Amino acid sequence: MRHMKIALLLSFLFLSTLLLAQDTAGKKSVDSNFVIIHKDPRLDLLVKMQAQINEETSRDARKSGKGFRLMIINTNKRDEAIAAKTKVYRYFPELKAYLFYQSPYFKLKVGNFKERKEAETYQKRLNVYFPRGVFIMNDIIEIKPGKSTDDDMQL
Repeated sequence: MRHMKIALLLSFLFLSTLLLAQDTAGKKSVDSNFVIIHKDPRLDLLVKMQAQINEETSRDARKSGKGFRLMIINTNKRDEAIAAKTKVYRYFPELKAYLFYQSPYFKLKVGNFKERKEAETYQKRLNVYFPRGVFIMNDIIEIKPGKSTDDDMQL
């Protein structure tokens, strides 16, 4: 019985050395550390097209220029600044709000106005909800390409 186990073990060892996971027939090199990848050449074209689309869309989103924003609040209390931002979104969903932290103050600015007159219109409306005062600030604003001045007022 013992001789049979040894014979069986030796035959497994011998056969396992003959079995290979990769076919090396027809290869000039004995080294099997190479992997051959076959890819569709259209993939390179798709990658280039997607990179171009990404660049164009991000370039359009980065457009900015001089304009005006409304300073809503300047406080060292984070909860107060977040509550003010929530109030702006509740009553003026068309305005984009920007909450900045410049130690130790939280500053909330809203809007992207090209003209001061547009900012003044919203300033009067916002003063109802923020009685401490809303101030017009010169700022760098986001400019959406292809939009008219009336549409920019609502950003």
